[in-house]
Amino acid sequence: MSARELVVLGTASQVPTRHRNHNGYFLRWDGEGILFDPGEGTQRQMLRAGVAAHDLTRLCVTHFHGDHSLGLAGVIQRINLDRVPHPVTAHYPASGRHFFDRLRYATAYRETVKLREEPVSGETAVLTDGAFRLEARRLSHPVEAYGYRLVEPDGRRMLPDRLAAFGISGPAVGRLQRDGEADGVTLAEVSEVRPGQRFGFVMDTRLCDAVYALADGCDLLVIESTFLDEDASLAEEHGHLTAGQAARVAAESGVRHLVLTHFSQRYTDPEAFERQARGAGFAGELTVAQDLGRVPVPRRR
Repeated sequence: MSARELVVLGTASQVPTRHRNHNGYFLRWDGEGILFDPGEGTQRQMLRAGVAAHDLTRLCVTHFHGDHSLGLAGVIQRINLDRVPHPVTAHYPASGRHFFDRLRYATAYRETVKLREEPVSGETAVLTDGAFRLEARRLSHPVEAYGYRLVEPDGRRMLPDRLAAFGISGPAVGRLQRDGEADGVTLAEVSEVRPGQRFGFVMDTRLCDAVYALADGCDLLVIESTFLDEDASLAEEHGHLTAGQAARVAAESGVRHLVLTHFSQRYTDPEAFERQARGAGFAGELTVAQDLGRVPVPRRR
């Protein structure tokens, strides 16, 4: 199992279908497990996909339309029923706190887990900054909505041939990595930058600057493509993207692997989304998401 992967729990937009559950996306990132936008049925989809409540460390809600949030009640109760042994942090638009409260306490249950609420406000926000930075940016939708972006700091990759050329080995390598210098040799002389990986999550929105900021340089971008291009006027009216728009964003932003999702029930041919994405000029790896699919984060550059 990949230590960094996306597990797709649901891919429908407002109306689920026989083959598409409401939204739900689980990102496994080393020791973190982030559940994005749990719609109805997410708890059962987790079971089918092999994602346990114990895997969850964060909940990230983009906005409070039902297909992105009605599953919160069941997921939160499951976290408590299973007595998850670590705190779980919930991020959501601060303007929707009353919706989160209603879902959190929709029915009676015993609270056994510390659920920390850290609502999002403003145009941009940094939600955590440690082993990775989790950012949020406000999108353009009829209700307040945010996209999320995970950024791993750049590191250094040791170069064996350079280490050998400078005669660096054994404990000296550790000193180099720890202190940046050993035996008169600097870290920069025997290593190169290892770009940190980036993940972007963009749901219901019209095209706006935040979409591009969230997508910039992503190794893996999950983005809504509710409509096909021939229905672009409907997409604009309802605050959504088309497959072609999503693909152009990805192409212009240097995305390596594009995942299209959040499909309107009016479309029955998934290949149409791929055709339009390719027609819009995206040449990287492309996945038209299916329920219970797994997408590994691409290998490091």
